[in-house]
Amino acid sequence: MKYAANYVKSAAAILSSFKNESPFSIYLKAYFAANKKFGSKDRKFIGQLCYQYFRTGKSLADLPTEEAIRVAVFLCNEQPNDWGGLFSEAWIEAWSPALSERIAIVQKEIPDFKSELIFPFEKWISKSIDFKLFNESHLIQPYLFIRIRPGRLQNVLKALDKANIAYRSISDNCLALANGTKLEGIGEVDKDFVVQDYSSQQTAVLMEPAKKLRKGKDASIDIWDSCAASGGKSILARDVLGNINLTVSDVRKTIIQNLISRFQRAGIRQFDSVIVNLSEPVQSPELQHKTFDLIICDAPCSGSGTWGRTPEQLSFFNTEHIQEYQKTQESIVTSVFPKLRPGGYFLYITCSVFEAENEGIVQYISQSILTAELISQQLIAGFEKRADFMFAALFRKQD
Repeated sequence: MKYAANYVKSAAAILSSFKNESPFSIYLKAYFAANKKFGSKDRKFIGQLCYQYFRTGKSLADLPTEEAIRVAVFLCNEQPNDWGGLFSEAWIEAWSPALSERIAIVQKEIPDFKSELIFPFEKWISKSIDFKLFNESHLIQPYLFIRIRPGRLQNVLKALDKANIAYRSISDNCLALANGTKLEGIGEVDKDFVVQDYSSQQTAVLMEPAKKLRKGKDASIDIWDSCAASGGKSILARDVLGNINLTVSDVRKTIIQNLISRFQRAGIRQFDSVIVNLSEPVQSPELQHKTFDLIICDAPCSGSGTWGRTPEQLSFFNTEHIQEYQKTQESIVTSVFPKLRPGGYFLYITCSVFEAENEGIVQYISQSILTAELISQQLIAGFEKRADFMFAALFRKQD
C-alpha cells in the first residue's frame, strides 16, 4: 500500500492524543470530523491500525508507538494484505496464518513483547477460564452475530444470499457475519432478526425452566427485566417463553426511551417500563405491589468479556472499578430478589470475566439470601467462536 507508512504515523498521533474520556469509536469519529484531510479510505485504514494496536493490550508497552503498531498488524492479520510494505522480506516470509506461530515469531524477534499482557488482568479473572486462549483471543476481531426471530429464518437467509453477504450458521437461528457487515435491506431489524452476540443468545437455555410456572396452556408468565438496557434479553425471553407479562426497568431515561422504540419494531406492544435506581431499596410505586415468576438481572459490570469489541479497555481499565461494580451488583441483587415469587427464578448475567463479578456474586447470593437455591451457573466462553464471554447463574426462590 502506497500510504501505509503515513497511515502508521497518523494512527500513532491519534493514539497519543486519546485519553479514554469517551469510547474510542466516538473519539475517532470526532477526530476525523475535525480533520477533513482524511478521506473515507484513509479513515478506514487508520482506524484499523488503531484498533489492532489496542488489541495487543500492554504486551508492547515498552516499544515506540509506531513500532508497536507494526507488530500489532503482524499479530492481528493472517496475511500481510495491504500492509506488506511495512515489513522486511524476512517478516513477510515468516508470516503464518496460524496465530500461535505469529506469536512465537514476535516472541523471538521482539524481546520486549510480553504476550501474557495482552489481557493484563489475569489475577482477577475466574479461575476456570483458560487464560491463554482467552488472552490471545483479543488479537482476533469478533464476528457480528444475529439471532433470527421465530418464523423469519428463510426470509433472512434469502435476503443474505441475494445481497451476496457471507455468513456462517452457528445454530438453527444464529448466524455469524464479518464484523462491520451492513445489514440494510436484509430484513427489518428487531422484527426479522436482532443483532445479539452468540453468548448472549445462549442465556436462553437458563430461561427455559420458567415455562414450568405457566398455570395453563395459554396463561402468561410474569417477567421483570430489571437492568434492561437495550432490551435484548426481553426480546429473547419473549421468543423463548411465548406469552409473557413483561416489565422492564433501567436507571437511565434515554435508555428506556430507546428500548420502547426497539420494542415497537419487535412487535412487543404490551409491557410496563419503569425508570428506577435498583442499587437502592425498591420504592417505585410502579413496582410496589408486583411480584414475578422470572427476574432477569443482566447486571451493570466491567464488560471485560466484550473487550474484543472495545479493545481500548485493555490499556485503560482501572482494576479499582471491579470492587465498585461488585458492590453495585450486590445492592441490585438485594433490592430485586424480594420481588420474586416463591418457586420463581432469578437469572443473574454479566459480560465480565472477573471472578468478583461472577462467582463472587453467586457466593454473595447463596450466603445472604436464605431462600435462594442455586440451580446452575455457567461460563459461556464465546471467544472460541469469536464471540463475547458471558457468565450466567440461575437461582430458584424456595417455597
